[in-house]
Amino acid sequence: MTWVVVAIFVLAYAGLALGRLPGLAVDRSGIAVIAAVALAAIGAVRPAEIAAAIHFPTLVLLFALMILSDRFAAAGVHAYLAARVAAAAGSPTRLLILTTMVAGGLSAVLVNDIVVFVMAPLLVGGLRARGLDPRPFLAALAGAANAGSAATIVGNPQNIVIGQVGGLDFLDFVLACGPPAIGALAIVVVVVRVVWRAELAAPSVATAAPPPPVARGPARKAAIAALVLLVLFFAPVPRDLAALVVAAALLLSRRFASREMLAAVDWPLLALFASLFVINAALAQTGITRAGLDWLAAQGLGFDTLRTMLPGALLASNGIGNVPAVILLLAAEPNWSPGVLQALALTTTLAGNFFLVGSIANLIVAERAAAAGVVFGFADHARAGVPMTLASLALAAAWLVGTGRIGL
Repeated sequence: MTWVVVAIFVLAYAGLALGRLPGLAVDRSGIAVIAAVALAAIGAVRPAEIAAAIHFPTLVLLFALMILSDRFAAAGVHAYLAARVAAAAGSPTRLLILTTMVAGGLSAVLVNDIVVFVMAPLLVGGLRARGLDPRPFLAALAGAANAGSAATIVGNPQNIVIGQVGGLDFLDFVLACGPPAIGALAIVVVVVRVVWRAELAAPSVATAAPPPPVARGPARKAAIAALVLLVLFFAPVPRDLAALVVAAALLLSRRFASREMLAAVDWPLLALFASLFVINAALAQTGITRAGLDWLAAQGLGFDTLRTMLPGALLASNGIGNVPAVILLLAAEPNWSPGVLQALALTTTLAGNFFLVGSIANLIVAERAAAAGVVFGFADHARAGVPMTLASLALAAAWLVGTGRIGL
């Protein structure tokens, strides 16, 4: 049975790395669901174990944050900000800074995948109207969405998993990860400005096209909901319950049907999470992942040290993806210290900027840009992604060690 479980696990993670099954229209979520069902069918995980393996508070929190983030998008807030950035007066460098600030700031408080989904095509349209090459700004958008999301527990899916499973304190997480995340945003601007300097040297003409209108009522309601949720995150109440209450309040609307709001939830992503919990629980029951971590520790390469975590995060995030990597590690070792878990969240998030496949946010930027008529490919992303990742990881490592969160 052990080798069957290992074989299913390897095939599933190979599929996650490729992003599809050759010859079939099956994406990452579908691959994970099929693998989880296969493990259940052979008895590797029993029904009771499936329920125990899935960390429902994480799914509930992610679901609720999707509702909140989509309310901002539906009210036109993301579109308005993206259009204002693209049409702002000033040099291309100023536009680059604005793009980074807006994307990074929004991604720190809302799920970054939704932020880039809305912003990418609007930036492309506005920048092309000004005669500018959108690719440097797309590199900044992807880089900033990842870097900004690293600052908080709710910025991206892997942070949500780590924060919920590890029971991390919201404020302590911000204090640990916020400063290096801000530094990483500055690195995004500098690196993109340097490596895309020829494209950013082109003159631009400010456009007078007005930004799309914002639905003030829904936008105000979403902003109030976000503030209430932020206050509740600092209160001694479960984050998932607080977020669910806020999401339920948002469903009470005269303008938007609840069916439409629920349809906007990324259900395939939630299915991916649930299935990964099951897959990794099945592997953990074989003892292989625990034995692997113990072997690394015996060689002086424990994953709770930066000398192992940094290259591990870089390889895993750009190989199988940062979310699957995080769930795999937490299934084997859920009891790391808060400092180690904060370091894991920070390094796996920043490592996602290395290659285009490093994070879902990167892929969304590329796909949305392509739909708007601009090719932002692997080489375009790596041109700035590789140096910005190495620089931001170095900064993060220095900060984490200097503040005593984790050792070398």
